[in-house]
Amino acid sequence: MSVIPVELFIALRYLKARKKSLFSFTTTLIAIGGTSLGVAALVITLAVMSGFQRDIKDKILGIQPHIVVSRVDGDIFKNYKSIENIVKKNKFVTSVLPFIYKQGVIRGQNASYSGIIVKAIDYKQEDSILGLSKQIVSSDVHFNSSTIGKRSIIVGQELARNIFVSSGDDVVLMFPESFTSLPKMYKFKVAGVIKSGIYDFDSSLGFIDLQEGQDLFDIENAVTGLDVHIKSLDKTDQVTSLIQKSLTYPYRAKSWIDMNKNLFYALRLEKIMMFLILGLIILVAAFNIVSNLLLLSVQKAKEIGIMSAVGFCKFSISKIFFYEGITVGLIGTFLGIIFGLGISFSLKYLNIFNLPKAVYYVDKLPVCVMWQDVIFVALSAFMITVLAGIYPSYRVSKLDPLEAIRFG
Repeated sequence: MSVIPVELFIALRYLKARKKSLFSFTTTLIAIGGTSLGVAALVITLAVMSGFQRDIKDKILGIQPHIVVSRVDGDIFKNYKSIENIVKKNKFVTSVLPFIYKQGVIRGQNASYSGIIVKAIDYKQEDSILGLSKQIVSSDVHFNSSTIGKRSIIVGQELARNIFVSSGDDVVLMFPESFTSLPKMYKFKVAGVIKSGIYDFDSSLGFIDLQEGQDLFDIENAVTGLDVHIKSLDKTDQVTSLIQKSLTYPYRAKSWIDMNKNLFYALRLEKIMMFLILGLIILVAAFNIVSNLLLLSVQKAKEIGIMSAVGFCKFSISKIFFYEGITVGLIGTFLGIIFGLGISFSLKYLNIFNLPKAVYYVDKLPVCVMWQDVIFVALSAFMITVLAGIYPSYRVSKLDPLEAIRFG
């Protein structure tokens, strides 16, 4: 049979006895409710923001490689096979795919024009075609390397809308050579339309075959860079560093994290700020706990004097009120965690809120409950309630026993 400390026993008895006093019971409920509300709001908000971070990350990696190897000066490199062999020696690398970048202009239906970044990739390599096929939304062919014909282009959904084309339509690609000469123009057929969910990609990217790109741009056996895919995203920085050490100037390795650093920094900063702002709710609840304990000390002044007279030391008496504050905080934190997780999983699986796809590219909130966030919220709330109980406990220890009995 376990024996709890006498101070904790008295604190729980005080807490239970407060149900008989409507005012005391109401203040206790407000303190518990405030803590619960703050914790639940934090859990839900962090889950939604983590979901958006994961969703954006998945969409970026759906069309961007894990690591890109290119030249510092942006020029093409003809000895890319030797560079490719060096990169492949890394044990974490799963594939290395050469590509060509070229900026130009695309003309669609109704004489509509738009800027475009053409990326020539090797359709014969499974990793290249597989990444695009997962994002295809419309195609006039069975989407694989053997059925995509010559002079075929795959464009982003937003770009297709801007120039009023769909699968099977003809477009014209124009690549200016200089300001004084006419641009080179090539007729292509739209083989497919993809949607990555990232507006910058969907409104500007187009894909053609690598061999065709080398022929069009007169850079036979040369590429702009290498797309590198690795086994584990957790080792992105490590692998990038190792690849960079194996290369010499002017080649450089850049990870997807580096290429999207500003975006993820903004998302992380937003998450921190939301935690601080919503954490004020818990702080307000902590003040309710302080006022609650101070009220209890006034109500129980006579009992405090009697406990001192029968031998309770000041430290033991202060612990009674400290334990009561912690108990109120723990109850509020526990209820807040349960309520927050319940709402989060409801948003995740029940599809309660519908979002406009045209704005968010998703039709429901992308909720992702990260248990480290939940634990951090619980610990933070607990620490705030612990700090809230210190001052009332200190004030109780300063009460004079004789005056408490006489005027209590």
